[in-house]
Formats: sequence, C-alpha cells, structure tokens
Amino acid sequence: MPTESNDKPRQYRKRKRAELEEDTRRRITEAAVKLHGTIGPAKTTVSGIAREAGVQRATVYRHFPDEDAIYVACTSHYNALHPPPDLSAWAAIADPDERLRVALAEVYAFYAETHEMLESTGRDADRVPAVARAMKEMASYLGEARKILMRGRPERGGARARASAAVGHALSLPTWRSLVVEQGLGADDAVELMATLVASADPR
Repeated sequence: MPTESNDKPRQYRKRKRAELEEDTRRRITEAAVKLHGTIGPAKTTVSGIAREAGVQRATVYRHFPDEDAIYVACTSHYNALHPPPDLSAWAAIADPDERLRVALAEVYAFYAETHEMLESTGRDADRVPAVARAMKEMASYLGEARKILMRGRPERGGARARASAAVGHALSLPTWRSLVVEQGLGADDAVELMATLVASADPR
C-alpha cells in the first residue's frame, strides 16, 4: 500500500495537472471569444484560436471536439461576464411606465457592453448554426421582455398593436444603435425618447 508521504506528492501532481488543464481551457475559450467578437464566428478557425491562445491545434480539439462545442463554451463564458437584465425584476414593478423606463435603462446598458459581440456574431447567423440558435434565444428573451412590458397597457385592438410595436422597437439593438451610437444621444435621453414613443401609442 502507498504510504501517506508517497500519496501527497501524487495528489499534488494531479491537482496541478488539473489546474493547468483548466487554465488551458480558459485561454482557448477567451481566445475564441475575442475572435468571435472581432472577425466573427464564420471566420474564426481552430488554427486561429490556437494561435491566439498560444497552444497547438490538437490541444484545442482535445478540449473542444468541434466548432459547436467551442461556441457553446464561448457563449457560456461571455454570458457569465455579461448577463442580460433580469426579467423577473421588471415584472415586480407595478406601474407600466416606470417598468418601461427601468427596463430600457438596463437593456441599453447591456447593449453598451455587448453590442460589438452581438453585431459581430449576428452577421454570421445564416452561416453558423450555433449562432442561429443563440439569435433565436435572444429573440425569445426580447419577446418575453415585451410581454412583461405590455402588462397594464391596452388589452386588445389597434391600440395594443401600436403599443406592442413601440415597445418592441424600443427594445431592439438597432434602435439603441441608431439613437446612441449614430445620433449621439445619451442613454437617459434615449430612454425618455422611447418612453415618449410608447406613451403616444398607449391612449391610457
């Protein structure tokens, strides 16, 4: 039987090896995230990821057997650093106008952090299946956001259709980009402008 003195160095080596493997996986993931956010997923290759991470192609494949696995890891890593706003927190706000302003402020702050990644990956949605799935998830998130923000607004007819369209427009990334990036509005002014748009569509 191994003695305690012999067992401790073995445990240390195993732990050190596991730490090194985890560090390598992290570097590969971060390299892929960087490339996805700059040149886009469609142009990101395993060779490019390996160069960026400072490892061999075989090392990338050892950790991630295919591009889909790489993208899943990238998405998980990026979302952990940049989580989207919590929809349940909005749902707890009773007044629909206050709820809208809080939501738009948080969504616009999220876009300010993530728009480069969202736009870079979004351009490749028709070429990379994993990106297409992520875009569907984002669309589902925004759809649920719109439902929450429509609570307390017109329940039927043309008024509801107009209010829903205004809320959906206010939540979209292109709207934020147009107002803040292209037109130079501050985030607070952009929120107020969109809140005014929604109010004009809601005859309460």
